[in-house]
Amino acid sequence: MSYPSAPWTLKGYAVQTVQLVDIERSRPLIPQELEIVSVWPGKTIGGVYLSSYKLGSTLEYNELIVVPGMVSYAGKFGSWISHIYVDNPDSVAGGREIWGLPKELAEFTWLTGDESSVIVKQGDKELCSLTYTKPSLALPVSLDLPSFGSSISDFLLFKGEFASRVGLVSGKLQVPTESPFTSLNLGQPWLTVYADDLRLAVNAPEVVGERKVEFSYS
Repeated sequence: MSYPSAPWTLKGYAVQTVQLVDIERSRPLIPQELEIVSVWPGKTIGGVYLSSYKLGSTLEYNELIVVPGMVSYAGKFGSWISHIYVDNPDSVAGGREIWGLPKELAEFTWLTGDESSVIVKQGDKELCSLTYTKPSLALPVSLDLPSFGSSISDFLLFKGEFASRVGLVSGKLQVPTESPFTSLNLGQPWLTVYADDLRLAVNAPEVVGERKVEFSYS
């Protein structure tokens, strides 16, 4: 299986939820070497990111990213990705081998309208669904999004250069009990944003440290 080398440039649209997550719930999904960043007593920031990368992207695919918390390691900060799903086998291979991300295949169904939705499934098992409205106002936003990944022996850090028109929307996230990340108890989002005219450049990772504790994704 072949996949493009980094960086990958991805263009399309996305919906991001932001939730306060109990640190005791996120801890089993995050390696012990990483310190979970607390933003409130016993809470960290997590959420889900659902995107569709279209024409003009390095690869065209849909994606679901689950973030159980923000972390720090060796003086560097970023998000930890515990679950990530796409519908392109080349994206699975590249994500695992370049960035050390636990990508799996899944199926995505997007429905658009005044109230839009996306449903993500693996076979007969639903992973999650998100219903959201259209933004009434969107503003241009550019920022760098650091995230951690890992190989068998090392921790990796990579940067996503994000530019988009972003607007607040009303969102309702549902995570069934059979979903692999239901333990995070991701309830009603504190914040939901919609990103259109999105351009995301995902750079090659750098090694930031050595793994000392054996860890497996749930």
